[in-house]
Order: sequence, then structure tokens, then C-alpha cells
Amino acid sequence: MKQLHTTLGPKSKSELGMILPHEHVFVDLRTPDQPGYAEAEIEDVVRLMAPEIERIKKLGVTALVECSTGGVGRRADIDLAVSLATDFPIVVPTGNYREPWIPEWVRHASEKELEAWMLAELTEQIGETGFQAGWIKLNVGDDGMTALETKILRAASRAAAQTDAVIGSHTIRGRVVMDQLDVIEAEGYRADRFISIHTQEETDFAYNVAVAERGAWIEYDHVGRGEDNEVAELVIKALEAGCGDRLLLSHDRGWFDPALPMGGTPKPYTHLSTVLLPELKRRGIDDGTLMRLTHDNPFEAFAR
Repeated sequence: MKQLHTTLGPKSKSELGMILPHEHVFVDLRTPDQPGYAEAEIEDVVRLMAPEIERIKKLGVTALVECSTGGVGRRADIDLAVSLATDFPIVVPTGNYREPWIPEWVRHASEKELEAWMLAELTEQIGETGFQAGWIKLNVGDDGMTALETKILRAASRAAAQTDAVIGSHTIRGRVVMDQLDVIEAEGYRADRFISIHTQEETDFAYNVAVAERGAWIEYDHVGRGEDNEVAELVIKALEAGCGDRLLLSHDRGWFDPALPMGGTPKPYTHLSTVLLPELKRRGIDDGTLMRLTHDNPFEAFAR
């Protein structure tokens, strides 16, 4: 039976409802060599972010996917603390961001060492947290993969192939997504276990469809950040193109930022529930389709 691997342990589909597939609890976009990188008091993060979690719990959201990975301040211990404080499961990734957010140890590690690291986090635990990584999060350059980013992707593909973990990548251009899928398949893994994060940034809609037709997930994660009418129209366009079984929706919002005083001011994870879904329903999208987009698809994408 497939399960979602979370901070609160594995969760079956019957235990879950709506899932937000791309959010952040804690992010540090400074590079890892900067003073104070990824440093924060856990209680400060809980104080700021627990109310945001409680808001979406009241709206029926049952889990979210943390998309902060290595290189941009992943703090699995903080995710766990927020999760325990709210009794709310969070799915945390292994993997690493793109250059120049790559720590020195990742830069110098071999493919086998990177594969072993990701595999251990997927099958044992992240650090001393007691819970497993739920997926692999990567990022590549907007105009194509560097040699280092390709090395990380190859290692990720091998670790994922042994665990059925999904690989998600912050990738702006559709043609680069296609290149990533070529690498994944060359390593013996499958396109249907890949998420094209920020698909909306590829303005050539034909690439959105091509990625979905190849079997990968496409993710429109600008809900509440993009103009509501345009977001709704894009979702409907994807549904009409037959992409509904491969489409994910989220906000890419939050978060506690240790570079800002007291972590800054988080942006809520509520817009999908309170604005976009009602708007899609008003435009004729039926409840079954909305359930698929917000319940079924996120579980199928991330469960293993």
C-alpha cells in the first residue's frame, strides 16, 4: 500500500484529505557560505508558522509538502517541531538546490556518495529527526543543467529508483524539463515519477502539455501569487488539454526567513481553498475534478 512519508510517520490515503504539494515552512535563500545561514530559534519559527498551519487545518487541509531542500536552508528539525506543535503532517525532501546554492560537500561528493546520502534519508531518517524524507527536491539553471546539477540528478535518479520516490525540480523552461527526463530515464527511472515545479513559468503552453503527455506531473504553484483570473484560466486550459490527471496546484508561500527580523511576515497557505477553488467551481469545474486536483493527485505524486 502506498503511503505518504511525513514528519508524523507514514500516512495512508484514507488518513488524508486535501494536500498542498508546494509550500515552505522555513527558507534561507542566502547561500550556505553566508554568516547565520539557516540559523533560527525553533520556538520562534513555531510561534510564527503554527498559526498558518492552524488556518489551513480549519479549511480541511490535512498535509503539506515542504519544498525547502539542501542549499536553501532545509531544517528538518524545525519542520518536525512545527508539525508536532500543530499535529499536522509535513512531507520533507532530501536533495539539493542548484548552483550557487550547493554546499561544498555536495560539490565534491561523488555520484555514489550523493546517491547513498539521499537513499539513507529516504529509507532511514533525516539527521536525528526520526522520520524519513518523503521525496527528492532539486533545482537546475533556467537555461540548462550544469555538469554539477546533472551529477546530482543522476544520483537522485538512482536513489529514487530504489525507493519509488518522486523527484521534483524547480525548472523554468520546458525544454530543460525534457532534458532532465532524458537523464532520469537513462538512469533506469521513470518520467511519471517527476514533478515539473513552476510549470506556469514556461509560457509556451505546448511544453506544459508535452511534459504531462510524457507522463510527468506539471505543477501550477503560483496560486495567490498570480492574478486569480489568469491562474483559473490556465488551470481550465490544462484540464481541457487532458492534463487533469497530471496536474498539481499550490501556492509556494510561507515562510520563516532567518535573514529577516523575527522571520518576516508569512504569506498564508489559504488562497487555493478560499479563492481559486470556489472560482473554478463557479466556472463549471465539477467537485470530482476539484477533489482529484487537491486530494488524489498530490497523494499519488508523493506517495510511495
